[in-house]
Amino acid sequence: MAAASSEEGAVGPRCHDHSTAMLDVPFLPFCAFLGTLGLLCVAMVGTWCQHWRGGFSLDGSSRTFNWHPVLMVTGLVVLYGAAALVYRIPNTWSGPKLPWKLLHTSLALGAFVLTVLGLAAVFRFHNCQGTPNMYSLHSWMGLGTVLLFSCQWAAGFGAFLLPWAPAWLRALYKPIHVFFGSTILMLSVASCVSGINEKLFFSLKNGTTEYKLLPAEAVFANTLGLLILIFGVLVVAALARPSWKRPDSDSLDSRQ
Repeated sequence: MAAASSEEGAVGPRCHDHSTAMLDVPFLPFCAFLGTLGLLCVAMVGTWCQHWRGGFSLDGSSRTFNWHPVLMVTGLVVLYGAAALVYRIPNTWSGPKLPWKLLHTSLALGAFVLTVLGLAAVFRFHNCQGTPNMYSLHSWMGLGTVLLFSCQWAAGFGAFLLPWAPAWLRALYKPIHVFFGSTILMLSVASCVSGINEKLFFSLKNGTTEYKLLPAEAVFANTLGLLILIFGVLVVAALARPSWKRPDSDSLDSRQ
């Protein structure tokens, strides 16, 4: 009986190691899949606004509003997710860190610019149509996310790029920066998904097939929302994976 138990104990770890190895996905193929998924989200939100919502313009009509979901998904979710994953690229683990810092900062800044343009589009639409601003949970959550994002970018720029930030301050702020990076991404996903749902409720009623009857537009937009959610979850999972984290170093180069 004792021999059988020891054999089972020996087999158990081997099975565990084997299953763990099967789940061990290389970073670069995972990143390529994630990039494809992000591009699919952008393409789908553009197709939704073009095919079902009338396209795009800057005349203050509903076509001006259509810039809002496209810019928000592109900037606040996809481009922001790409910025968050820069330091998971194995090439960043050695050599000068400054170029990767600049890339991370530039991607985040690009995401912020697109997000501000997206906000400008929805405010212009509301003002031209006489619709009140900032009355829904979606709008509160979205604006709060953008404000948190702006604070995150400014604090990260000051702590990690400006040369006079002391090493102890960087070490103290780094885990806070990482935590809020993931938090902002999930808030962005929640804002986009709630916005899609709110738009469907407002649009699919008089003169159209009601939302509760699940017309083709509702199926398409709901699918888009699920893909955005999957994208956000996968990015957060990649950020949390220990083997993909950049090793800490006390070298002068790491404190560049």
